[in-house]
Amino acid sequence: MIAAPLALIPGWGARAQVWEAVVAHLSEPLAVQLLELPGVGGTPGAAGDTLAHWADALAARLTQPVVLCGWSLGAMVAMEVARRHPALVEALVLIAATPRFVACADWPHGLDPDTVARFRAGFATDPQAILRRFRALQVMGDSHRRELAAALESCHPGRSSESDAALAEGLRILAASDLRPCLGELVVRTRIVHGANDSLMPEAAARWLADALPDARLTVLQDSGHAVLLSRPHECAVLIESFLDG
Repeated sequence: MIAAPLALIPGWGARAQVWEAVVAHLSEPLAVQLLELPGVGGTPGAAGDTLAHWADALAARLTQPVVLCGWSLGAMVAMEVARRHPALVEALVLIAATPRFVACADWPHGLDPDTVARFRAGFATDPQAILRRFRALQVMGDSHRRELAAALESCHPGRSSESDAALAEGLRILAASDLRPCLGELVVRTRIVHGANDSLMPEAAARWLADALPDARLTVLQDSGHAVLLSRPHECAVLIESFLDG
């Protein structure tokens, strides 16, 4: 049994409160630390705009070893924290995760590069429109998409120059990061939870990730999209607890 506290990282365009529904469904009184992404919600920014910089910034906020849980971009950050600071991570929980967000010649399981480029260009001129479009993709394919859209909007980081800069940084990280070459370094126990209808990070990406990691187990939840932690919080909580007890 793993007794370390849970540290929870949100995805792009969301505050850490996006995890609250999962936390509410935990049956055991676990210690929980909600970690905002760098620059969001008044949190200090990172020293640079790479995945490594963001991972170091979050690792600096951990005072003891944790079970590090990340959703979407937060899952990529969690993997990088585990790679760069292995003594701080007892186990990983990755929800809606991928090792690479953008498709390329040897990676068909990502978004089209032109689509990602348009997201970045659009965010520079109309951040709110891009956030609405991103939320629409997050709930696509989910049987609870109407309720999810409202829940995601309530987790929005809010408008400020600091928050907008952090969101733009996050898009750059999503566009540039590729964790595939270093997955073999992540020997920590890992639970992966994925929505079968995820339109941002396809199920095939999660299956590839589970096969590539040395010690990972994947669970795919049907009728769920990218925001599976909001649409299936009870199932996510049960999977986390069974993982910790295993």
